[in-house]
Amino acid sequence: MVEVGEGSGSKPSEEIWAKLVPLDSRYSDIEIRSDEIVICSEIRSSSIEKHDWCKISRNSDLCSATMLNKSSNMVLVDEAVVQNGDDIVIKCGSKIFPGPDTEGCLGYRFEVMPSQEICNKQLITISVDAEHAKCSICLNIWHDVVTVAPCLHNFCNGCFSEWLKRSQEKHSSVLCPQCRAVVQFVGRNHFLRNIEEDILEADSSLKRSDEEVALLDSYSLIQSNLVVRSGKKLQRKRAYSSLDEESDGIDLPCPQCGAELGGYHCNQNTIHLQCHACGGMMPSRTDISVPQHCVGCDRAFCGAYWQAQRLTRSDFHPVCSRETFKPISDRTISRIPDAVHDKNRHEQDITQRCIIQMGRTLQDVISEWIAKLNNREIDRTRMPLNHAEMITSRTHVCNDCYDKLVSFLLYWFRISVPKYLLPPDASKRDDCWYGYSCRTQHHSDEHARRRNHVCRPTRGANM
Repeated sequence: MVEVGEGSGSKPSEEIWAKLVPLDSRYSDIEIRSDEIVICSEIRSSSIEKHDWCKISRNSDLCSATMLNKSSNMVLVDEAVVQNGDDIVIKCGSKIFPGPDTEGCLGYRFEVMPSQEICNKQLITISVDAEHAKCSICLNIWHDVVTVAPCLHNFCNGCFSEWLKRSQEKHSSVLCPQCRAVVQFVGRNHFLRNIEEDILEADSSLKRSDEEVALLDSYSLIQSNLVVRSGKKLQRKRAYSSLDEESDGIDLPCPQCGAELGGYHCNQNTIHLQCHACGGMMPSRTDISVPQHCVGCDRAFCGAYWQAQRLTRSDFHPVCSRETFKPISDRTISRIPDAVHDKNRHEQDITQRCIIQMGRTLQDVISEWIAKLNNREIDRTRMPLNHAEMITSRTHVCNDCYDKLVSFLLYWFRISVPKYLLPPDASKRDDCWYGYSCRTQHHSDEHARRRNHVCRPTRGANM
């Protein structure tokens, strides 16, 4: 006896917006065309009987539906039990079984078809009020906009440059003209500059005269990112120069701005990068082979750069140690990072005991699997790092990305370990249906302990 589904109430001319896809490929898809449809099941034995199984109604978000159980049996939806007369929201990927047990029933996967209407619904149109794109100093639309930190308010380059110069003449700290927070950093904002240009193109009445623009440009001092020093100025032992009038009180962004170092000296057009670890600045350079960005996250780190320039510390500029950013093969590890196995402490404990039981150290295991990574013996599909295919043992990564790499390698280590080598309590556990994608393991300690989650999902959207 086989029970199969069939839709009723759809018009063939309507667009298919969803399907019920049988988990057994021998059977056909049930196409859903109307916003509300009753699914009938056929029981094929000596004769064919039809009865209502469920009603599926499209929701207003166009990406989900509500399923009403119309059968005399309970229905399983993603392991949740739906009694007769009850309803449940189903989403793309939901698994539905028309009976109290998954065995002996033909299951279906609910799939939403992509359409222009859904795409338009999901697109968010961002409109910017011109009032929110005005400099609070001159009250006009930004021109060559700069952003100050940490408050993140925005001003014209020329307006803020004048404010900066006057503030440093009279005060020990530079305050934001809008909120009066102490300004620590200022830089040009290229993204907002595009918005500024779009606004002026849309409404030409907001444009300034050529004379005003030229005057603002003549005031502009901020050409690259600047760190603004707070505190009293030191007494000078030499006369002011015209350069002093422009730069007095502003920290030079990096050590190579003040003097030549390692054969390099920044100029007024040098673009600087801000280190994610220490907040210090370094020149952005393409003429050297020293990495300045972590391949795993694309963030800038200065440790390797300043080490190559033979600078280990500075009295005036933040400089990272080499430990924050170095090649994978140069790193050592003695404890399992918190992020391993999706922060499931039971799985972390099992991995630790397994390594000890095998007479090995964590460093041994990681070194072995880094070699496998180098030899391309590991599928990198789930590696949680950017540019995964580029990563080798000599790749420079930051501390966060190294922990993510260790998590990835320990997953492969665990699934390669035969059950008889696992601790006895761990080898007796059944795999969770949802494997590493299980959400219940994060809020149910009992479930996290009782089921193995270091495995591939056999159900759910991440199969």
